[in-house]
Amino acid sequence: MVLATLSLREDYWETFDLLEEDIEFIYNYLLELETPLTPNELVEALVEERIGKEIQEFEKQRTSAGDIYFPKESFREKQKLIFPALGWRKGEVVGSRPGVNPDITEFTVISVKFENGEQREFASEVSSHVLNDPPIVSQDDVLLNPDFVIENYGNQLIERLEIGLNANEDFVRIAGRWFPRALLVDVNQGHLNLAEAVLDMAGGGPLPTNALLEQVELPSTENSKLVEFSLDLGLEEDARFDEVGPAGEVLWFLRRLEPQEVLETPKYLRYHEIEHDRSLLNEEMLALERELDDEHSPIAIEQPRSNDVVVSLNFPHWRVGSLPLSSRIEHLFPTAYEAPRIRFILEDRKSGESFPGWVVREKKYVFGLHEWYESQGLMPGSLVRVQRGKDPGKVIVSADSRRSSREWIRTVLVGTDGGTVFAMLKQVVSAAFDERMAIAIPDVNALDTVWKRMQKERPPFERVVVDIVRELSKLNPQGHVHASELYAAVNVVRRSPPAPILALLASRPWFVHVGDLHFRFDDSEHA
Repeated sequence: MVLATLSLREDYWETFDLLEEDIEFIYNYLLELETPLTPNELVEALVEERIGKEIQEFEKQRTSAGDIYFPKESFREKQKLIFPALGWRKGEVVGSRPGVNPDITEFTVISVKFENGEQREFASEVSSHVLNDPPIVSQDDVLLNPDFVIENYGNQLIERLEIGLNANEDFVRIAGRWFPRALLVDVNQGHLNLAEAVLDMAGGGPLPTNALLEQVELPSTENSKLVEFSLDLGLEEDARFDEVGPAGEVLWFLRRLEPQEVLETPKYLRYHEIEHDRSLLNEEMLALERELDDEHSPIAIEQPRSNDVVVSLNFPHWRVGSLPLSSRIEHLFPTAYEAPRIRFILEDRKSGESFPGWVVREKKYVFGLHEWYESQGLMPGSLVRVQRGKDPGKVIVSADSRRSSREWIRTVLVGTDGGTVFAMLKQVVSAAFDERMAIAIPDVNALDTVWKRMQKERPPFERVVVDIVRELSKLNPQGHVHASELYAAVNVVRRSPPAPILALLASRPWFVHVGDLHFRFDDSEHA
């Protein structure tokens, strides 16, 4: 057995770009399978194809200067030969004579002159010889190992592949799967109108594609997946329909019947970028930012991530009935290849009651918990436990309920002039809460009016923070305010992640740090 060593450039896969021949391969590959495939599946096939082509090209280059020497063949004078067993040396036949060997039947000996002038003799027309087997290309290079390539370069290759296919009108993608447009079954307006009626009767959805196909009569074909994919594309390109399934599952919903809070971000969750200097945040402040885990904070994902996370509700999420899709919690909720909104099931861990929820990926929140919050007697600052469900697309929620008791809680009151005042008042509490984040809201409607006024007037952010620090400092005998208390209180009247607040505390002389992220407001400095 003769080995030929092949290796790729070290940056071969790092500099990978989708070529025209790659596009042609993918197109034909999908035509042959007649099945839509995910980017992962396509990349696996493409890597195999690329490696195979590199091996073919290597062998072609090896043999481009002549024929490979096999002892079983006959050769003529002036014939160019390549000898794999001699390191692929090249030579030319310069003569021949009959061979003499009592152990072998008739054979011929050829004389070969190599490029360096050396001349040697070789047997030919020998039917049984170890060198008659074609040389095998050695693939010891890990860059020729498909498993190694996928593991180390898979994400990058998928990204390049999707860029290439997105730019090509011959391909379409639905729910993360690609297919040639030319093979799709025709879906007309009548089919789509019927699909709308079916979803309407189902309360908007969600329904899987096969359930719609039972009512929508499309041209039959031997490939049911092809028909299903064709309807998926038709629905995807019609603004009446939303694909709301988690990754790997296609579910359809009527957009006009989706909750308004899903289609449009509620005003309480809208964050308008507040200019600030993150370099002002010290390690203690950054640690608090990670602890508060606001969805608008640029926090790196920590590994490993827990499947059991406790969230302290701030006012905006409590008011809307939502949860933040933040770094500590986002992995617990279903995601999707493309769908901006995902419908899934929430389940109360104690009662087993299930109710629908929505992941709004782009705006980073989960909607659908308002009634559950009310049933649990929750308030801003209450603790909600979120766990991954056993079934895909299901998330478990629970609150640490307890016997109701009256406790001293920071309470926000709205005056007749529309201003907000904070006071320590006894409130009925029936669930566990974070003492620094807890804020009672006796009159939600009055606070809604404050939000409308704040959105209209847009007072300077620093003024809002100063006013709230003054209010909170009255509640403490030392006149101190903790940064997390301030974050919770600011979010009662204006949406803000911790960083802009912390940057103000760090940069203004009238905020005096007295230790452990407690601050005192110095009126004299401010004046």
